[in-house]
Amino acid sequence: MRFLIDECLSTSLLQTAYDAGHGAQHVTRLGKSGASDQELVGYAGEQDLIIVTNNARDFRKLMETADIHPGLLIIVPNVVSSAQRKLFDKALAWIKRQSLMDLVNQVVEVDFDGVKIYELPQRR
Repeated sequence: MRFLIDECLSTSLLQTAYDAGHGAQHVTRLGKSGASDQELVGYAGEQDLIIVTNNARDFRKLMETADIHPGLLIIVPNVVSSAQRKLFDKALAWIKRQSLMDLVNQVVEVDFDGVKIYELPQRR
């Protein structure tokens, strides 16, 4: 899996992804700081990157209207970088245990209580 880490999260999440065997890019290192959420969703779709963010409300709204998207991973609480890394690692370990090969049209949310997954847009 490959991830696009939003600018609201620490660049240290790049190493967490690499250590788990995944590819990752960070919005700030791509020169996309200040890009709209819609622009980031477009870029992620073009590059087949799962968006990692803690901006749950805005990105959920965008994913609800998408026909297809590569996936969204939400780190629910707004916490310091060391806690972000622990939560991201927890989500990556959970994904591995579930043997998920991709997160197409899926949202994974992680917080201190656990990990949950659901589909967006929801099938009708």
